[in-house]
Amino acid sequence: MKSGFVTLVGRPNVGKSSLINSFLGRKAVIVTEKPQTTRNTIRCIYNDSESQIIFVDTPGIHEPLHRLGEFMVRSAIQALKHVDLILFVVDASRGVGDPEDRICNILNQAKNRVFLVVNKIDIADDYEKIPELIKQKLEIEKVFFTSVVKGIGISELLNAVKEALPEGPQYFPTDMVTDRPLSFQISEIIREKILLLTREEVPHCVAVIVDEIAERSNGVLYVAATVYVERDSQKGILIGKNGSMIKQIGTLARLEIEQLVGKKVYLDLHVKVKKDWRNKDFIILNEIGMKAEIE
Repeated sequence: MKSGFVTLVGRPNVGKSSLINSFLGRKAVIVTEKPQTTRNTIRCIYNDSESQIIFVDTPGIHEPLHRLGEFMVRSAIQALKHVDLILFVVDASRGVGDPEDRICNILNQAKNRVFLVVNKIDIADDYEKIPELIKQKLEIEKVFFTSVVKGIGISELLNAVKEALPEGPQYFPTDMVTDRPLSFQISEIIREKILLLTREEVPHCVAVIVDEIAERSNGVLYVAATVYVERDSQKGILIGKNGSMIKQIGTLARLEIEQLVGKKVYLDLHVKVKKDWRNKDFIILNEIGMKAEIE
């Protein structure tokens, strides 16, 4: 069978996570219109009768403003190592700028095979010029024009990825969608609902930590999670008048978690202030569970 690891890289909000969800035909990673929605490297597993592809979703490469941002960029660059193929995703509506120049320099050092994916062509003009601009800075093996919204170029890109991979083993069970634990998946679902429902300074000042997952005697899955923000004003926005916002967040998150686990869920959400948490080392431990680091 064909198998291998494929990393998607690009500036924030170019559609890397949406492409992965399209490849898998289901929601494996959270997606919002907010930049830097993806904070961690996440492996998502595609299976068919002839192949297994491990797509590696990465945070958008950007100029970091805090230690969390530094961790995100390091995580994305680290994900370029020891993979079979890189998909360099460019937003057709924004074209080529300083972020793409920086990524080209990083990819030149990585020395991997690269497919260029010009995404979001449904909302752009003159996107055909983008490959030539990139090729002046980076060796590209193939170019694809895609739109997740319109379903353009997705199957062609997926087939090309399959063909590019070597013969190899099955790395993960066929029923496995991501290598991340349930606690991480739940925290991401909660954070996605916060990103979708809140504005102003709140979205990027939020961290979600799952404190407990336990199945009760009645078969209901009890989930306790803490939402951390940096200021009291952000806590007030998240809770909302008479608790209306946190209730709406909890309802939307609970429904999706129930779909994920296939059973009833009781979601217990709390909001706490942790000043300047994005400059604290403990946030980096989110992917392995960091409750002990917070207390």
